Amino acid sequence: MKFVAYERAKQGTGASRRLRITGKTPGIVYGGEGQPQLIELDHNALWHALKKEAFHSSILEMDLAGATTKVLLRDVQYHPFRPLVQHVDFQRVDARTRMTVKVPLHYKGEEESTAVKLDHNLVNHVMTEIEVSCLPADLPEFIEIDLSGLTKNATLHVNDITLPKGVKFVSHGKVNPVLVSAVPPLVAEEVAPAEGAAPAEGAPAAAKTDAKAAPAKKK
Repeated sequence: MKFVAYERAKQGTGASRRLRITGKTPGIVYGGEGQPQLIELDHNALWHALKKEAFHSSILEMDLAGATTKVLLRDVQYHPFRPLVQHVDFQRVDARTRMTVKVPLHYKGEEESTAVKLDHNLVNHVMTEIEVSCLPADLPEFIEIDLSGLTKNATLHVNDITLPKGVKFVSHGKVNPVLVSAVPPLVAEEVAPAEGAAPAEGAPAAAKTDAKAAPAKKK
């Protein structure tokens, strides 16, 4: 994906506020062999780009001052309650250096699995993205996982899937986390009425006793 950025001369809270008023978003690009550089972007164009999954997980081509630089989106700061991007960070990409990136997971085929079709399991997507390490040329836009082989009450771990060539999972202490779990559907249990409670509507009334109360004795 491509986007256009412009050089930004001024920095500071006041300068950034004035920039946002004019429909621009302040940002910075850093890393690689160059020095950190202040940039600004058109807010509306950036807002729509951020809604696309690929903008967050793929290598982008930044057009700045007539030169194209490959970068990766690293951080976005949103306004607490307004639809406004306050700041954005990009990192330059070195083709020879491995990088660590979060990649989205795309699940498919769960409706065809025996867990769903025969056993009526509910499939929980425990993780929707994983962090990987790879060279820029090997970075996938997303990782597709086929769940058609999922069985009753089964779990799918990271070690159960095949990652693209050159891509390694970054564990951060979790060696083999669960990606997906199939669980049986919840079944409501019948609760017995409490003692002394009124009978349910339509229920037969309790049988009346035929015995008459004994008459009071005369003195």
